Amino acid sequence: MQTIARSGGTPLVVSEGSRALGVVHLKDIVKGGIRERFAEFRRIGIETIMITGDNPQTAGAIAAEAGVDSFQAEATPETKLALIRSKQAAGHLVAMTGDGTNDAPALAQADVAVAMNTGTQAAKEAGNMVDLDSDPTKLLDIVEIGKQMLMTRGALTTFSVANDVAKYFAIIPAAFAVTYPDLRALDLMHLHSPQSAVLSAVIFNALVIILLVPIALRGVKVRPLPAAALLRRNLLIFGLGGLVAPFVGIKLIDLALAAVAVA
Repeated sequence: MQTIARSGGTPLVVSEGSRALGVVHLKDIVKGGIRERFAEFRRIGIETIMITGDNPQTAGAIAAEAGVDSFQAEATPETKLALIRSKQAAGHLVAMTGDGTNDAPALAQADVAVAMNTGTQAAKEAGNMVDLDSDPTKLLDIVEIGKQMLMTRGALTTFSVANDVAKYFAIIPAAFAVTYPDLRALDLMHLHSPQSAVLSAVIFNALVIILLVPIALRGVKVRPLPAAALLRRNLLIFGLGGLVAPFVGIKLIDLALAAVAVA
């Protein structure tokens, strides 16, 4: 029995009365590629915990084979529920996958709960969604899709805000410089005329909307990086880019309009 447990199996003793007849070796099959998938979780800053009712030897062997960060053995439904609540109390967002009736309370408590399609009806009803492939690492796809949606919305909003700030340097001097001459100091681009400044800003805004449509439809590409690193990267690209692009674009459009007017 100890040999079976150390190898990651579950020993099942068959007896007749008080006499043991033998031991059946039960072994869960670890899906191929699951270790690499858990490594992806680790790269994006997500901790993976395997919580199971198996004995510590079996759980430890399976955890090592699968590559999870930690494990908890001989867990009851109450233990699973307490673990999730403790993580949430520490300020963490908790996702859980499960397939058994004893997983239902913890699935109901988790912030994101994915029940396996091969699981019990209780688990399916307790989860937020059901994975038809019954793959516990499908959480990685769920996280990536969620991050992509948030990043795309955040990137477009960041670009839009930065873009508007830059356009004010064209529109405000054009609209109010006659009444308030000191506002001419905001005309950093030295645009050809007030009419050209406003028209250039309007044309640039129309072009930017067209250029942002493919990004909105396709979404920002998610990279296996921690959230802080992704935030810095998007602020650099869409924040700084949204601030610099209008200065360049509006100035080029203004030069083109001035050339057309002269011609």
